[in-house]
Amino acid sequence: MRIRVPEVRLIGEDGSQVGVVATREALMRAQSCSLDLVEISPTAQPPVCRIMDYGKFKYEQEKREKSSRQHASATRVKEIQLHPNVGDHDYQTKVRHLRDFVTDGHRVKVILFFRGRESAHQEIGFEVMNRVIRDVQDIAQAEQLPRLMGRNILMMLIPRTKGKGGHAHAPAPQAAPRPAPAAPPSPIAQALAAAGTTQR
Repeated sequence: MRIRVPEVRLIGEDGSQVGVVATREALMRAQSCSLDLVEISPTAQPPVCRIMDYGKFKYEQEKREKSSRQHASATRVKEIQLHPNVGDHDYQTKVRHLRDFVTDGHRVKVILFFRGRESAHQEIGFEVMNRVIRDVQDIAQAEQLPRLMGRNILMMLIPRTKGKGGHAHAPAPQAAPRPAPAAPPSPIAQALAAAGTTQR
């Protein structure tokens, strides 16, 4: 874009303040350096221009904007941590925080940690994770269903997309895959209780 004002406040290629000069002179200075004259503050009186490599300037600007978008996206992922034997009060608190995060538009990573011998009863962990999905199904949906990662179970929840009329579309949730129970519930509970006693 052509600079149409008769004079500009010029900044040199090294960042030095040259001062107010005629636009023609500023252009000649830029051409003598094989660089461009770029208007960086058009609303100033007179406008501020700088001698620079415009192509390099645009590249670095786009690089900064891309990095900023990636950072903004990364900060939108929140995290909730659970254990298979989580108490009801603690569970409700975690779910309340999760709902707050989702309501604010964040993606939420839910991680369930196994401690000690708890990992022998992974089905309990999957039951907890599926309970979370059911308890927030009105506002959230699973972007990634619960899956075992090492000794932990992970899943990703995202805000539920709205259907016509602005209402959240909430189909019945699908249960996540889970390993076959190694024993009936009562022996499992006994095994967990025994593990807790052993660890103390």
